Amino acid sequence: MALEPEMLEIGGHQIAPGETLQIEMPVVRLYTDTDICMPVHVVRGKKPGPTVFVSAAIHGDELNGVEIIRRLIKDKSPRIVQGTLLLVPMVNVYGVLNQSRYMPDRRDLNRCFPGSRKGSLAGIVANRFLTEIVGHCQYGIDLHTGAIHRTNFPQIRANLEDGETLELAKSFGVPVLVNSNLRDGSLREAAQSVGAKVLLYEAGEALRFDELSIRAGVRGVLRVLEALGMVRKRRRAVKREPIVPFVANTSAWTRAPCSGIVHNLKNLGDAVVKGDPLAEIGSPLGETFGVVRAARSGIIIGRQNIPLVQEGDAMFHIAYFTQSDDEVVENIELMQDTLMPDADSNFQPV
Repeated sequence: MALEPEMLEIGGHQIAPGETLQIEMPVVRLYTDTDICMPVHVVRGKKPGPTVFVSAAIHGDELNGVEIIRRLIKDKSPRIVQGTLLLVPMVNVYGVLNQSRYMPDRRDLNRCFPGSRKGSLAGIVANRFLTEIVGHCQYGIDLHTGAIHRTNFPQIRANLEDGETLELAKSFGVPVLVNSNLRDGSLREAAQSVGAKVLLYEAGEALRFDELSIRAGVRGVLRVLEALGMVRKRRRAVKREPIVPFVANTSAWTRAPCSGIVHNLKNLGDAVVKGDPLAEIGSPLGETFGVVRAARSGIIIGRQNIPLVQEGDAMFHIAYFTQSDDEVVENIELMQDTLMPDADSNFQPV
């Protein structure tokens, strides 16, 4: 594993081992002649070790990650004893300002990596983040939520075929791990090309804070830092048996077989077996038009929130596992415990 150099340079600032620094890294100015800067919080341990980035709001309307990083900084909990932690609460500052998933040029920033210094606005931002932040790192945690009007069950998506990545994903401590292929132009693809292994945390809904998802995210980041030896292990008032997460090889959306008003029968995190009814679709006058059923056994990891659907709309995102139907049902209650706030947690709603 490569270790960080004695001096680290980000955005023209030199940060020595043992130092903590907040940087406003200039990106591209607005047409109002206003500077737009990407905030970066750097914490360096005195001893050499891995360099890790934690990023949020690559999609500007995905706000849970912003709060996760804010709490990590505010609580001063990541007391880094070795290595370097780079916290970037808003990568797509433009999107956050506009409460939009996209960049002002209507591009999805997470499809524009590695970008270019002379490319589109999204390409410039992607290239800046890749070269100034990701290029220094061996590991990363990218924080996301569901899209607008969709909620995601807390989960980690990563290349689980890599042994080290799988172990880090398990250490994060959420109940579902999804083996996810790399997408062209994504941060994960670009990070892999420069030697960084990335976990993608999905939880909650766009433009909303979800306390359970935020707490699970804060604890997950700290657990990964513990696993990497960057922070000392915390004392926990209540010791729990480690729960082995479900590892999903595939996932797929179940779609509406007809149009109408939705009455949900299942919730996020519910285990389902093939043929289970997930929702009923009917008319405003009470007639039932159809029933949405699970095509395979698994766990619901995403759901549409609007109770109105057109035929073909994506309604339930289900992760499929190698376990049998009986194992899925038997183990899901144990998995739910991993999402409850720890009794020794210092993180309170703000």
